[in-house]
Amino acid sequence: MRREKDYHLSDPTWCPGCGIYGLFAALKMAAGDLDLGPEETVIVTGIGCHGRLNNHFRSYGFHALHGRTLPLASGIKLANPRLSVLSISGDGDAYSIGVGHFIHALRKNIDITYLVVDNRIYALTQGQASPTTPLGHVSISAPFGTKELPLDGPRLALASGGTFIARGFSGQPQKLAALIKKGIQHKGFSFIEVLSPCVTHNKIISAQWFKEHISPLDEDPGYDPRDRKQAGEKLIKEDKIPVGLIYAEERATYGELVLPESDHPLVGNDLDLDVKKFEGILEEFQ
Repeated sequence: MRREKDYHLSDPTWCPGCGIYGLFAALKMAAGDLDLGPEETVIVTGIGCHGRLNNHFRSYGFHALHGRTLPLASGIKLANPRLSVLSISGDGDAYSIGVGHFIHALRKNIDITYLVVDNRIYALTQGQASPTTPLGHVSISAPFGTKELPLDGPRLALASGGTFIARGFSGQPQKLAALIKKGIQHKGFSFIEVLSPCVTHNKIISAQWFKEHISPLDEDPGYDPRDRKQAGEKLIKEDKIPVGLIYAEERATYGELVLPESDHPLVGNDLDLDVKKFEGILEEFQ
């Protein structure tokens, strides 16, 4: 049985107090509990402070272009369904340039786990307003305050047909690890938004601010994450930010519907070129 230390490849160098340290710890906890083989796990990261995470986590890793983590992660999973595939983005990476990929991955229900690190700012590029920055927030890109309503990832995920929607807080790594573990075990697209303070460029939405503004769903005895209507009402009407498992359902995955032989992944196909067959195809177009 593997332990957390077995996934620790090197020490990260994020700003002291950065919330991504909590995500890194939670990811190692979840991997250890599931005994994930590093050689059977792939982490695809995007552009942002989170993007260095796969440099420090012992597994296969791929650093993608800005907003393009999901197409790569989806291709990896469909080519080799035996792999555990995780995709990690920031709020800008996921909800701005990557939002189209996000919506379609949800509706297709591709069997990967998607973690979105939400610090409500573009941190790597020095603090511009992001799609989740609150209305009126002053930043270097909005000196008179943002004039756009913030995007809510879990609301968008529920409207797009998500089958596993959750939100965690990086300041509670044990609870976050439990959500990540459930997400990896879920058959289908698992979306987990991770509230993560940026200690350098967002002094207002701090770790303490998150602690004061989150509402744990597991403390509501009447809440049923299998109830889609209840999940929608909780996301819209709740004064505080709901954290925990928001919604979950079982539905056929995209891979189950389109891959002809699940026991024979595409990655194992013979890729040698049949010259005669290829020449025959060319002749058809002459």
